[in-house]
Amino acid sequence: MRHLLSLEHLPRPDLDHLLARAADFKRERGHPPRLPLAGQTWALLFAKSSTRTRVSFEVGIRELGGQVMFLSAADLQLGRGEPIKDTARVLGRMVHGAVIRTFAQTDLEEFAHYGKIPTINALTDEEHPCQILADVFTYQEKRGSLAGRVVAFIGDAACNVANSWAFAAGKLGFELRLAAPRGYQPTAELLARAGGHVHCTTDPGQAAQGADLLYTDVWVSMGKEAEATQRLADLAAYQLNAPLLARARPDALVMHCLPAYRGKEIDEATFEAHAQTIFDQAENRLHVQKAVLNWAGGPEEA
Repeated sequence: MRHLLSLEHLPRPDLDHLLARAADFKRERGHPPRLPLAGQTWALLFAKSSTRTRVSFEVGIRELGGQVMFLSAADLQLGRGEPIKDTARVLGRMVHGAVIRTFAQTDLEEFAHYGKIPTINALTDEEHPCQILADVFTYQEKRGSLAGRVVAFIGDAACNVANSWAFAAGKLGFELRLAAPRGYQPTAELLARAGGHVHCTTDPGQAAQGADLLYTDVWVSMGKEAEATQRLADLAAYQLNAPLLARARPDALVMHCLPAYRGKEIDEATFEAHAQTIFDQAENRLHVQKAVLNWAGGPEEA
């Protein structure tokens, strides 16, 4: 049985396998040679709202031959205080796998332990592994391997997306520069766990200099809404825009994991100039999710 709970604990051979299979699923879409989830029912347990993650997993499960049920926290006894381990032990006897989008990483890990079914991290406060797999896949499609390249993440670098980028850097051999105010940088403990070439700076221009990929995310993540005013003020100098892009390599890609708030973390002109890449990146969530589902629950991957 396989779980995808974190990029930190995903072995490099499995990471490479998922990226290769994502390319297969993208190429085969519309005429699949197999339906690896046929006869299976998967549960999507989402405590946080979602567009791309929910749609890509629901479509992906169906295209792999499975059935899917979407369950929000309000739909379950979790919303009335049932322990996650009890919910896991019930669902583990009824469904074949679970895709979970929630707040605490420990809840995800506890579900996987007690549910004893393949469990996939669809986002926690700590990590967003499926997003970064899709990002890496998109870069590889357009520019080749990330090894030896420079990725500059601009904005709130203490978020789940930046954390997963840090773990990817250690596994794939690229340099990651995190440009953020000091209060928005990852902890020393997380950086030590990530390994690799990860550098923090308060200077976005320094991070962008010669970069192959510029990346940003929202400044006010889910669960941080009460801090919105302070965050917008603290991060105002960290917008991804034309002057910053001018410091990167001429062929640098711009990515955003969406949703995008134009005029905040990225300006309108930069977003629209790179919309093709950004929406290719969004589409690739589907192909990567199918690779992950196949790896976790498909009989051919057992």
